[in-house]
Amino acid sequence: MAFPVDLRHCQALGLAGTAFLALGGETAGALPVRELWAPASVHAALGLVGVYFGIVLLTAAWLFLGRLVRGPRPPTPRALLLVLALWAAPLLLAPPLFSRDVYSYLAQGAMADAHMDVYAHGPDRLGGPLADEVAPMWRHTAAPYGPAFLALASALSGLTHGEIPAGLLGMRLVALAGVALMAGALPRLARHSGADPAAALWLGALNPLVLLHLVAGAHNDALMLGLLGLGLVAAHGPRPAAGALLVTLAALVKVPAALGLPVVVALRIRSGDRPLPAVLTTAAASAATTVAATAVAGTGYGWIGALGTPVSPHNWALTSLLGRATGALLTRLDSGLAPLAVPAWHLLGLAAAAVAVLLTGRRLRAQPVYALGLSLLAVAVLGPAIRPWYALWGLFLVAAAAPGTPVRHRSAALAGVLGLAVLPGGGPADPGQLVLAVSGGVLGVVVLWQALLAAQAPVPGRPA
Repeated sequence: MAFPVDLRHCQALGLAGTAFLALGGETAGALPVRELWAPASVHAALGLVGVYFGIVLLTAAWLFLGRLVRGPRPPTPRALLLVLALWAAPLLLAPPLFSRDVYSYLAQGAMADAHMDVYAHGPDRLGGPLADEVAPMWRHTAAPYGPAFLALASALSGLTHGEIPAGLLGMRLVALAGVALMAGALPRLARHSGADPAAALWLGALNPLVLLHLVAGAHNDALMLGLLGLGLVAAHGPRPAAGALLVTLAALVKVPAALGLPVVVALRIRSGDRPLPAVLTTAAASAATTVAATAVAGTGYGWIGALGTPVSPHNWALTSLLGRATGALLTRLDSGLAPLAVPAWHLLGLAAAAVAVLLTGRRLRAQPVYALGLSLLAVAVLGPAIRPWYALWGLFLVAAAAPGTPVRHRSAALAGVLGLAVLPGGGPADPGQLVLAVSGGVLGVVVLWQALLAAQAPVPGRPA
């Protein structure tokens, strides 16, 4: 017997999930330093259990919603957008979750507002309460973001006068605006690619990674992806120069979006433009946008050098793991090459990513948006650093243009697994925290299972 599923139950279950996330985050999230609870405290423990309980409920709601989307009477894109708004609502005023990056954004915005060189100095140069909120490993690190984002962060700093609560709310609203752009672009990209708009929204905007990391975590990847999606939509239309402008702005938030520029050219050629004019006009629009954004930000061109900003020595990217393992082996062999192991693997990873991008673009020439999604996934996986939300770089466009259901199923499985990968405080886990997280997840599974069994039980007096 199939479990009963309808849109109303999915709405309620997902809302319960994000409500538990918000409540648990009050004691287990990436709180301001003065509000942090000791990890061993009862409040922090209950908060951690509550967050993982909420993740399980949210993920289950999303999977049930996927069954409806694939069913005979799928919900309309408008109905799915309302579900997204409902699920996101409890997270609007929640503390940051799963990362302390938002505090780095605020500190870098304050530095730019004070005319400090964010590409030469880390938040430690700013000092004060904002610098204290930045994760220790990043306090001495220059900003790795483009001038478009730093101009926005600087404006927000001036508007909020450096007040942390107002700044956190402002950054979350920026992230929500990015998610709104993503949700607006997905159905249109799906129609252009011959895909189902409802399925695109389900995988690309409603999946748990978007809510956990772009909304609750307030990551600037939301703005990058929103501008990238809007730019690709514009590139399909009568004003393709607007597509180049928007994709360039996305790259001036975070540089991986620059891979969208060749796709703008490809879409222009498919629309009837000759190759050389398409390349030249796209390049001209991109260059003009870069110069204008850099001038407005007032940060200069130090952002080009900042692309080499070091990554965390403990990140779990594939190339970093292989580099550390190789370095440990070389150390045991008393080799002087041990310090070169991690940089060498990072270079190999970047080279492999470049090859993957070229091969994907060549093989999927007729499906440029899908090729871009797979290319961004390759960059995320083979790059020198990876975090769960980096998978959204590719999943967003795979959702819009995937040619078949199996690809969507594999993408959904990836999103579901990565949703469980990071603790709500954003720091490394100790064994006790892992036990609490697993306990919260298991509790969620048990509660769901009992509720589903109760829903299947026959009602006295009603025919079975």
